[in-house]
Amino acid sequence: MPASTALHASRGVAATREDVRRTLGDVDDVKVVEILALTPSVIELEEAAMWSRGEGEVLGKSGHPLTGIPAAIFEIIAPDEEEEPPPPR
Repeated sequence: MPASTALHASRGVAATREDVRRTLGDVDDVKVVEILALTPSVIELEEAAMWSRGEGEVLGKSGHPLTGIPAAIFEIIAPDEEEEPPPPR
């Protein structure tokens, strides 16, 4: 099996716009385009979604940090800290 075919098979099927919306929820169109440019698999979308819900902390603490395409997706969908409103006084 050629290397590119093996890589594709190990990552799973390439995600579509519908997969992004179904897996990550309400993501604006600009972010969807950025995510699809990474050519993620559905599995990679699901991993990023899991981390965005806070479920990845256990994995991270056990020596399985978020890396690669799922980490890039997480960075795209994570709320910008600068955009959060200041805490009430």
